[in-house]
Amino acid sequence: MNPATRRAIFERFRSANPEPRGELEYASPFELLVAVILSAQATDKSVNQATRVLYRKANTPQALLRLGVSGLEHYIKSIGLYRTKATNIIATCRILLEQHGGEVPRNRAALQELPGVGRKTANVVLNIAFGEPTIAVDTHIFRIANRTGLAPGKDPLAVELKLLKVIPAEFRQHAHHWLILHGRYVCIARKPRCAQCLIRDLCEFRQKTA
Repeated sequence: MNPATRRAIFERFRSANPEPRGELEYASPFELLVAVILSAQATDKSVNQATRVLYRKANTPQALLRLGVSGLEHYIKSIGLYRTKATNIIATCRILLEQHGGEVPRNRAALQELPGVGRKTANVVLNIAFGEPTIAVDTHIFRIANRTGLAPGKDPLAVELKLLKVIPAEFRQHAHHWLILHGRYVCIARKPRCAQCLIRDLCEFRQKTA
């Protein structure tokens, strides 16, 4: 795919949705961090349902630490892998308090040292909470990057690095949201909704649906 086509793709995304937002609900970087940890292999809807109740009870590292693992499990048991996630979140709260003054760190290395936080989660937090032009490659973005020809790669890291290289700087802040939303609602896994796609004529996918 040539640079002019890539630019045209993101110009259309921007025109259709100038200020895209993620679907996780949060009111602070810490609430976002916890929500993203919970969202692994779970839907944003299920996470929001749990955190709406949880955050009324505890929405700081100190408060969650007081709940403890079993207390946190009570609020998130509707979410897949909730026991592991509860353990990781409580351990993360302890590290935030002991090493970061209770604040979410603003650099990838420190974020990735937190239990349950990998590169994708760190990128989401950096992008949404701190406005960094990072791109968190989830299954939707990986699929779209390869299917459309936008930034083909064998693994999420390869796709992330290529996207950062080929996406014009003016679009990088919101690229992650545009691509995730496009993959979630239009360019879906089993049968892409090509008839509804605003970049249909720019996409290199050969097996377009009617």
